[in-house]
Amino acid sequence: MKNSKKYVKQYFAPQGVTMDWTKKTAIDKPPVWCSVDLRDGNQALIIPMSLEEKLEFFKLLCKVGFKEIEIGFPAASETEYEFCRKLIEENLIPDDVTIQVLTQSREHIIAKTFEALKGAKRAIVHLYNSTSKAQREQVFKREKNEIVDIAIAGAKLCRAYKEKAEGKIWLEYSPESFTGTEPEFAAEICNAVLDIWQPTAEDKAIINLPVTVENSMPHVYASQVEYMCKNLHGRENVVISLHPHNDRGCAVADSEMGLLAGGDRIEGTLFGNGERTGNVDVITLALNMYSQGIDPQLDFSNLPAITEVYERVTRMKVSERQPYSGALVFAAFSGSHQDAIAKGMKYREDRSSETWTVPYLPIDPADVGRVYEADVIRINSQSGKGGIGYILETQFKLVLPPKMRETFGYHVKSISDHAHKELSPQEVYEIFMRDFVNVQDKLKVANASYETVNAEKVIGKVEIEYLGKTQTVEVEGNGRLDCVSNAIKKVVGKEYLLESYVQHALEEKSSSKAASYVCIVADGKAYWGTGIHADIMTSSVKALVTAVNKTL
Repeated sequence: MKNSKKYVKQYFAPQGVTMDWTKKTAIDKPPVWCSVDLRDGNQALIIPMSLEEKLEFFKLLCKVGFKEIEIGFPAASETEYEFCRKLIEENLIPDDVTIQVLTQSREHIIAKTFEALKGAKRAIVHLYNSTSKAQREQVFKREKNEIVDIAIAGAKLCRAYKEKAEGKIWLEYSPESFTGTEPEFAAEICNAVLDIWQPTAEDKAIINLPVTVENSMPHVYASQVEYMCKNLHGRENVVISLHPHNDRGCAVADSEMGLLAGGDRIEGTLFGNGERTGNVDVITLALNMYSQGIDPQLDFSNLPAITEVYERVTRMKVSERQPYSGALVFAAFSGSHQDAIAKGMKYREDRSSETWTVPYLPIDPADVGRVYEADVIRINSQSGKGGIGYILETQFKLVLPPKMRETFGYHVKSISDHAHKELSPQEVYEIFMRDFVNVQDKLKVANASYETVNAEKVIGKVEIEYLGKTQTVEVEGNGRLDCVSNAIKKVVGKEYLLESYVQHALEEKSSSKAASYVCIVADGKAYWGTGIHADIMTSSVKALVTAVNKTL
């Protein structure tokens, strides 16, 4: 990396801004949202969407709640034109949705654009021409006044066609490459357009300030937005729209700071699809607001379904780590993270809390259509006892004692480590059932009967199968389980301490099976076993037998 000196700043920090917006700590209301998936997003695809795919995507955007949708550049291709006409002629546009179309500042293109809109009830015509210093000098080779003339000519044509249009038409202007344009010149050219359009409170104009290429830090862009807000003619009748791209990976920050600095509207795409590194991801931006208690007025309650449509019609892939949307963004593999999440969920459940403060999870995964057990706690060699125990408890109703959770946790981690794979909840359950439940390989209690002598003495006859041989022994104990334990010690010839015994019903009904958990200590080491049976005493015996088998 020896050539950094060849790079110079290609942006212009405005003078005379106060940056008072930096004192704000949050966005307090959602912006006007405009999806540009079908235009900006579509033109960035390796294989652009077909007419049918664009229609399916349009319906998805309407379902999500977008009220403004840029559907394309109808003068640019026959497919774009046909799509616009299909929406209008087949009455596929909801009454509360305004379509938007893009046009260059050229007469035949503007004429074709308005022709495509014939019959539309509501539409935004988006006029643009490039204004940056680099574009003026290198591409167009024109002076500032000549660039202004291009904008003025387009503005006059749009106004004239608007006056003859049948439906309600709003006008939007973009000084393309705004962030590479001198702020004074950007204000000059936008004001030249506004002076022609003469917007009113009832018929506002949109001035769109695109981060066509992200060249500066987000606060510089926000300062440029502040400058424009203070220097536009008739600001009260102008909607300031932001259109950030993501070249520096800061499109969301550009948008959030731009809104704080005075922006009213956001143009972006689902999942940030767009030219080069993409546009601002509307999902991330909206759910950032949601996580701060602001209703974004867009419905992302079923992100998996939205992802499925997006990936199918665009042939793009949503990254596993895409904020809010990715397959792994709520996943916790780390043991300490899993333990904190499990305890946070339990804390919230115990208190019937209406607020969300669960550690490591900025929003409730269920709010975007994700499933706690499948999406949040993921099991691999890095997992801990908390997460593994959480899965067994929430999905399979097995409430392991804390120390058994630790033992089983190490067992599962070892299996995952040796297999070099993540384990599904079902696989974790199957490992538990195989290795810790009703294990009767070397030792088995075939039958037992008991006679209670007094509160502290029980006599038992216990039939035991051990190493292929069966024998019945008569023993005493302070309870039935103690009798069985003493019989096992006598037959096996092994001393151990019955240290822990816990049990619970697997369901809340009288016919439910019982789960018993027994820990014995032999030769200074703890061994755990679980028994599951409809009879609680039988389940206890099976748990003990499982634990003893582990010592053998």
